[in-house]
Amino acid sequence: MADRATLEDLVRLQGERVRALKQQKASAEQIEEEVAKLLKLKAQLGPDEGKQKFVLKTPKETLTGKYGEDSKLIYDLKDQGGELLSLRYDLTVPFARYLAMNKLTNIKRYHIAKVYRRDNPAMTRGRYREFYQCDFDIAGQFDPMIPDAECLKIMCEILSSLQIGDFLVKVNDRRILDGTFAVCGVPDSKFRTICSSVDKLDKVSWEEVKSEMVGEKGLAPEVADRIGDYVQQHGGVSLVEQLLQDPKLSQNKQALEGLGDLKLLFEYLTLFGIADKISFDLSLARGLDYYTGVIYEAVLLQPPAQAGEEPLGVGSVAAGGRYDGLVGMFDPKGRKVPCVGLSIGVERIFSIVEQRMEALKEKVRTTETQVLVASAQKKLLEERLKLISELWDAGIKAELLYKKNPKLLNQLQYCEEAGIPLVAIIGEQELKDGVIKLRSVASREEVDVRREDLVEEIKRRTSQPLCIC
Repeated sequence: MADRATLEDLVRLQGERVRALKQQKASAEQIEEEVAKLLKLKAQLGPDEGKQKFVLKTPKETLTGKYGEDSKLIYDLKDQGGELLSLRYDLTVPFARYLAMNKLTNIKRYHIAKVYRRDNPAMTRGRYREFYQCDFDIAGQFDPMIPDAECLKIMCEILSSLQIGDFLVKVNDRRILDGTFAVCGVPDSKFRTICSSVDKLDKVSWEEVKSEMVGEKGLAPEVADRIGDYVQQHGGVSLVEQLLQDPKLSQNKQALEGLGDLKLLFEYLTLFGIADKISFDLSLARGLDYYTGVIYEAVLLQPPAQAGEEPLGVGSVAAGGRYDGLVGMFDPKGRKVPCVGLSIGVERIFSIVEQRMEALKEKVRTTETQVLVASAQKKLLEERLKLISELWDAGIKAELLYKKNPKLLNQLQYCEEAGIPLVAIIGEQELKDGVIKLRSVASREEVDVRREDLVEEIKRRTSQPLCIC
């Protein structure tokens, strides 16, 4: 035990030396040399059988080979040992790894966290290098299209409840895309790169996409033209039925499976009451390599410039799809867990909300506070503290200014700036009468409310759900 104790002391001292060198911003060579010594000492120390071993980092190269051409947007890093690591690109791949590591075969979950893209940021469009995503996923072996339909229902519910404007959810299936490429004559080796080109059709014209396919990716012009005949189509379940009768696609097994599932999906979406929000769009490709079946993307629409024109898309705010093979990539035995999910772009939505509120000259509310406890005269701090404690105990979101004798005007101005809707004002006369003066910040109307009735009155006035549009 003495030898082990000595080694543990040496490891501790060497670790302190490495940390000190990093703080001193020593040269990389010197740090690497001392890290190597530390690792050698740890190897001599060996595992402590009496302690549980924790693996705190994800496996090497978890993110590679999952995102196709978008892999260039991954932030690559190396640790002091030279091991290749990355900042997470999305929440889907880490989720799949989690399922495989914990041998989970059935789970429904949501997750809100940061992700990172080495991209050109566009602040006005809500496009950042570091941003939050909100994901919802269903993993498990279920009958076709039931969980997929639920994901689309959830997506529509979220976007409708946010009241950020009209939206359309485009749907397609990677099997239909692959089948289309096959019958059009695209070599198997070019499927993914041509898929990436098709995915740009919502941003550029078909002529530009065709030029990229032919000029940059070496596709024959006649093959590109055949692809164009398909991917420029969009519609509803009638288009699905039409393509089921297509003499070429109907002979392709993959395309036939995808079209059959989409027809079933539209039946469920009709029962959910959201079929009018869904468009079957053959140009939707979703460039990420891990998708295996149904894919979808929600875009906000702006009103047409002239009557009779179609609404224009103003950007993607949510997307997702089915990825049945991703978990198997992390399982030592390749065991697959079918999964489907969606991702909401949080900052993208915030950006749209802020722009619309600015256009309407509405103030962005920065707090959930329902009421500010204020005083009309000096030396009423104790009374303010008593009242705010009563409100907090009753579950009211209340606050006060951290001053003994704030001016009433300053308190009212604070409410206007922060978007607090109500002010509970205490004054000497109110204390004598056993009432609280409740002021509406928006209308500036004031009413006296008996102290015992104040909580219910505040709840009544703030019971309406907040609208962020």
